Amino acid sequence: MRRRQFISSIGKCAFAAGTLTAVSSLPAAGATYPPLKYEARWYEKLPNKKVRCQLCPRKCLIDNLETGYCGVRTNREGIYYTLVYGNPVSFHNDPIEKKPLFHFLPGSKAFSLATVGCNVNCKFCQNWEISQVGPDQVQAYDAPPSSVVDYAKQAGSSSIAYTYTEPVVFAEYVYDIAAAGQKRGLKSVMISNGYINPEPMAELGKVLDAVKVDLKAFTQKFYTDLVAGELKPVLDTLQLLVKLKMWTEIVYLVIPGHNDDPGEIKEMAQWIKRDLNPLTPLHFSRFYPQYLLKNVPPTPISTLEKCYDICRAEGLKYVYIGNVPRHQAEKTHCHHCGKIIIDRSGYLVEKVDIKSGKCVFCGTVIPGVWS
Repeated sequence: MRRRQFISSIGKCAFAAGTLTAVSSLPAAGATYPPLKYEARWYEKLPNKKVRCQLCPRKCLIDNLETGYCGVRTNREGIYYTLVYGNPVSFHNDPIEKKPLFHFLPGSKAFSLATVGCNVNCKFCQNWEISQVGPDQVQAYDAPPSSVVDYAKQAGSSSIAYTYTEPVVFAEYVYDIAAAGQKRGLKSVMISNGYINPEPMAELGKVLDAVKVDLKAFTQKFYTDLVAGELKPVLDTLQLLVKLKMWTEIVYLVIPGHNDDPGEIKEMAQWIKRDLNPLTPLHFSRFYPQYLLKNVPPTPISTLEKCYDICRAEGLKYVYIGNVPRHQAEKTHCHHCGKIIIDRSGYLVEKVDIKSGKCVFCGTVIPGVWS
């Protein structure tokens, strides 16, 4: 049974709209999507009304009247359309630490939104009700880019975050919102699986201020068995982000028995140090049973701490432990003097000792986006 047939069979219509008490003029939710009117940006026209999607490494070959793997792009008479442009299913004003981005405007709020759809199928997805369904299975808002910027300004947000599902599949919408936000002083951050082709990523890089990449594991076997994706394109994306000088943080969800092998963690740390930057923040996040992986227990905190120790020993300077509130490894220490420069507990930032991008204690430049 295909994943969307499975979702449909359980009879669940997912509508994951968050509460925004600071915004009084959110649009009303409608039952269906509007007629096709937004042509996709990254695709190739082929003979016989076929198209080749060029957005992600799948490069879906799509016949007339068919839809790509992500479920949100469709071919009509040789023209490729996005079905989710301007139609998010979820809004929320989140702490930036929830993304998590720890070196990006600490203590600020990110106006967060998502459409349906994803270009992979993680068996441990925590938002599967909206990531693994199609546009015809949900209710959605009518929210053009300019309106999203209005809502973000009303909510007092410092940035807009494209999150919850996979923003790669609504990349045109991301680009236009981010461009509109730039003109009004709002930054944009993409919370992504990194499964995207170089050209669209480079174009998005023109309007984004940060990207958080979920590195699911450091083996292709894991990506094959639990993600239905590929590792190498994600590593290529991370390297591209370095070339683009894009602020980047990495999250690694540690799943017991699947991607917690110490040797693999060490190999990943060595790769980050060599091919990215030893100052790249790396977050080890605690797994909880989700979606199709409910038979695996939560990650032992000791396992997270072992991963932390391995990466620190390999020379990574900013390693964090997430989903363990009040753990000491969620605080930011200066990589030179070792003093706490961002004191945080969960999503609460209690103190920031960074001034003009430098540690107030020793004057060392701290990597990140601070203003």
